[in-house]
Amino acid sequence: MDVVDAVHRVVALQAQEPASPYVALWNRLAQFDAAELDRAFAEQAVLKAQLMRLTLHAVDARDYPDFYQAMRISLRAARLNDRRFTRTGLSSADADALMPEVLEFGSRPRTNAEAEAWLDERLGVTAKPGVWWALRQYGPFWHHPTGGAWSFGARPSYVAAGREVEARDPATSMQWLARRYLEGFGPATVQDLAQFSTIYRPPARVALAALGEELVKLEGPNGAQLFDLRGALLPDEDTPAPPRLMAMWDSLLLAYVDRSRVIPPDYRKLVMRSNGDVLPAILVDGYVAGVWRPSPAGIEIAAFQKLARKDWTELEAEARAMVAFLAGRDPDVYRRYAHWWRTLPSREVRVVGV
Repeated sequence: MDVVDAVHRVVALQAQEPASPYVALWNRLAQFDAAELDRAFAEQAVLKAQLMRLTLHAVDARDYPDFYQAMRISLRAARLNDRRFTRTGLSSADADALMPEVLEFGSRPRTNAEAEAWLDERLGVTAKPGVWWALRQYGPFWHHPTGGAWSFGARPSYVAAGREVEARDPATSMQWLARRYLEGFGPATVQDLAQFSTIYRPPARVALAALGEELVKLEGPNGAQLFDLRGALLPDEDTPAPPRLMAMWDSLLLAYVDRSRVIPPDYRKLVMRSNGDVLPAILVDGYVAGVWRPSPAGIEIAAFQKLARKDWTELEAEARAMVAFLAGRDPDVYRRYAHWWRTLPSREVRVVGV
């Protein structure tokens, strides 16, 4: 399928690191062409915006209005109660009053410097950066492509969505998010939906209940109640799960309260670091088995467990393909997270892919 359909299929790809949506799709699509995702971003068919879990995601543009409206209350509360905003001396009411003018100003792409200078003039004082930080994070803004290896460089540019985005019914939008979440990650619990989105459990429960006959209920481990869409496809339990080199913060690792669905409990703190970083993991038979990073000689794989010869052979093939994929973009992707490797225990480390 093409990249827009693929992004739609997987609901949302975390995009906190610009490379991650590209690496995520490389793992999921046969013969993925990164230029197609460049084009989708440039044409605004895929948007990068602050959404679920209060962080950046790449989503199908058709989903953005409802995803934003479903997340709006959570985004607003988190940003306007953050000390980066509260220490500016402005109130939540002040921020809301500014928003219509800010959206008009943002009708074309604006850099942080441009927006902060405009706010200085508008407020008649030197506005602290926290004002624009809060407005762009809880308002309906998406990132405008600025070029570079992964479409978005170190100096972001923002553009406002149309005002009609804010006019959507929040309850209907929350139901849309719940339905779309199950399309990508079901069967799942109410708690999983809340975890994926960072929305309180009561609204998540109401949204699922509103889907009514669209849903089926299943029993999960320890009697947990799981929900899925009626007629949704489920793979056979013996479907192969080939080794993969996942992106940082890959959505698969963050979509469930029960991390053990994908991450063995002993490995959770190794992959999900104390400051919130989620390292690029390797999957073996569908479970995290270690981490990977680029090396001058290929891809360095640090396995947390002893792997079979067959697993290493398949990982080496993946690593060769990853080296070729990164070569034309950024061979040393995720370089600024390399410090974590000094503290990682591992059963075996190999540099492969050359």
